[in-house]
Amino acid sequence: MTGAPARLLAWLAVMATLLTACTPAVDLAEPGSGQPIASASAAPATGHLEAAPSPSATETPVPPQPAPPPAVPQAFALNLYQEGDFVPQYTFDWCVAASIQMAHNLIDDTRGATWASSAQQSELWEMARARSSNSFNGANPRGWAQVLTEVGLGPYSVVSVATYEDTLQTAARAIAETGRPVGLVMWSGRHAWVMSGFESMGDPAQFPEFQVTGIRVLDPLYPHGSGQWGPSPEPNSLLTPEQLAPQFVVREPRRWSTDLPAGYLLVLPVAA
Repeated sequence: MTGAPARLLAWLAVMATLLTACTPAVDLAEPGSGQPIASASAAPATGHLEAAPSPSATETPVPPQPAPPPAVPQAFALNLYQEGDFVPQYTFDWCVAASIQMAHNLIDDTRGATWASSAQQSELWEMARARSSNSFNGANPRGWAQVLTEVGLGPYSVVSVATYEDTLQTAARAIAETGRPVGLVMWSGRHAWVMSGFESMGDPAQFPEFQVTGIRVLDPLYPHGSGQWGPSPEPNSLLTPEQLAPQFVVREPRRWSTDLPAGYLLVLPVAA
């Protein structure tokens, strides 16, 4: 019986070796080794991710906002005049020279060098007349504009505007844009006034088609006026367009030689 057990043990040892060789090796990582641990319960990857809902799908649509209402013109006023700016003409010929003196005073806010003397007015008139050319041997709008520019108050230019309403708008807009007065060629080219300010419905800077309702004027002939054209308004008077119209009329073409078309004449400040 001793031989049989020995053979049995040897046979069991061989079988154990064969079973070990047929068992697949499984490399289980040690915990904390940083290697993934195989899990029999892990589901195989499919390669598809569930899409997150788009944020826009959950937002409430914002309705379009209505356009703001158009701006409504409001009353607007601008006046360059200060006490002491007015200068009378010292002869019946020197209206252009007196208007140049007043333009200086309106532009100069320092009040330190007011132009008002008769001697200076005579000199300015001679300057304007030398730069003018007409059959009356006086100072015309071209000479007026040129002297304003030469003495440092410009630049100024002479313009002719066809319609009365457009003329008032052009003059008011120039004052608002430059801060300088406008020369008005009055009495169909025979006289000079200064427009120092205006009132309107609408700010010219905001409304291209604003309406001028008042014109601030300085007539160097005050207080004399004209029997033909009417009285001189007090300095810094506010005239309505209807009150200004009888004296501010279309320039008479034969009064002086010019290439400008007939119309309302302005000695206009130009933005530098």
